[in-house]
Amino acid sequence: MALELRQNLKLTQQLVMTPQLQQAIKLLQLSRIELIETINQELEANPVLEETAEAAPDKEEKVSEEATIDEWTEEQALSTLAPSGSEEEKTPWDEKALQEQEWKELWDQDNHSSLPAYSFEEKELPNYENILTQESDLTEHLLWQLRVSNLSEEEREIACLIIGNLDQNGYLKASLDEIAEEANIDSEEVERVLRQVQLFDPVGVAARDLKECLLIQIRHLGIEDSLVKILVEEYLPQLERHNYQAIVKKTGATMEEVLAAVDIIRQLDPRPGRAYSREHVQYIVPDIYVYKVDDEYVVTLNDEGMPRLRINSYYREAVKNGMAPDDAKEFIQGKLKSAVWLIRSIHQRQRTIYKVTKSIVKFQREFFDKGVAYLKPLILRDVAEDVGMHESTISRVTTNKYVHTPQGIFELKFFFSVGLRRNDGVDVATQSVKERIKQLIQSEDPTKPYSDKQIADILAKDDIRIARRTVAKYRDLMGILPSSRRKRPVAS
Repeated sequence: MALELRQNLKLTQQLVMTPQLQQAIKLLQLSRIELIETINQELEANPVLEETAEAAPDKEEKVSEEATIDEWTEEQALSTLAPSGSEEEKTPWDEKALQEQEWKELWDQDNHSSLPAYSFEEKELPNYENILTQESDLTEHLLWQLRVSNLSEEEREIACLIIGNLDQNGYLKASLDEIAEEANIDSEEVERVLRQVQLFDPVGVAARDLKECLLIQIRHLGIEDSLVKILVEEYLPQLERHNYQAIVKKTGATMEEVLAAVDIIRQLDPRPGRAYSREHVQYIVPDIYVYKVDDEYVVTLNDEGMPRLRINSYYREAVKNGMAPDDAKEFIQGKLKSAVWLIRSIHQRQRTIYKVTKSIVKFQREFFDKGVAYLKPLILRDVAEDVGMHESTISRVTTNKYVHTPQGIFELKFFFSVGLRRNDGVDVATQSVKERIKQLIQSEDPTKPYSDKQIADILAKDDIRIARRTVAKYRDLMGILPSSRRKRPVAS
């Protein structure tokens, strides 16, 4: 069979994403912190970009460009958005359509501000003497106590090995034999030093299991001769299952005495080391605020802490007046174009978040008025069709973006959930059903808690059709124990 070369003409359609579009999509899905980091990186890498903290107050013709996003009317914010349809197919970054307009604006305007200026307010700052540069963790806290203890040098070395093998909850994870082998001593000596370390703060630290941790705390409280110690030593499995009747039968104590001892055990700390954990709560700074003014909800973007960008006038004039050499001019033009795209992409990101949030407020009006129990089923397609964008764009906008509402702070994705069919044909959001289950359990009689089947029957009376296993699944997701472990016996 002879080989031959042929030329074929084939017509195909292909979606090509320009670098500018890729940058815009990347910025759209960034969180607030990631966006600030990206802007700071661009400020360091691009000499044409600079940050300014003040707007030009004497140029009224630039109000629409310089005005803060908080001050935009809905029409102003929405008029600059991408046209309806798929964002990948119709975008405001069409280079052929905008090239002349961008460069004209670049030369004619003093600056391009992507974000509002800082708001300087007089605030009462904390005393610098009360600010710690670094908090001590559990290991440092224990080593400090070791240094001021009266242990010998050899005992301190053993104690260091013990402290070094504690987990974040304060439990000893290595066996005494392993530590003895490491220190080349007897296990009895390691256990003797361990008893000394267990006297350190926090009480219960360096225990090998939960039982030992609780017993250390009981010994510290001076109630070793009480029923509390007996329950911890011999009846922990029954306590876990709330099988108090079996405990009463075996110990001979009354139900009232057992319940009193259980209340004391509940006040003990099963994880004494967590108070010194450096895994602190990360406070959320919302990207957008929703306020109720009279009978309407107003959406405003959070501009606090966002750098305000503009084009450096020196480089602009250098290219405009022909002051820069040809090789430098080409470099500056490239950086100018990159800066313009970045500023426009940030503008588009903020406006898109604004528009999507306005749509969510429209769909979830009852939630904003009455709370989580009135959350409606909502999917990405509903908002996408409402704002004229692609579902993938809505997904990017709602990821890692938080909104402050009269009901609290929520991630934008919180407002999207599938629904359960009610008997009257109206869907109810799964989040609303979870909230209803939570309220039922909180209001139940602790001596006669609702079973999953009883909860399903109660919801059925509210025209919510839900299976028992679905109730159990939602209850597990919320971290709520089953009825057998929620039950509290009646004191005799």
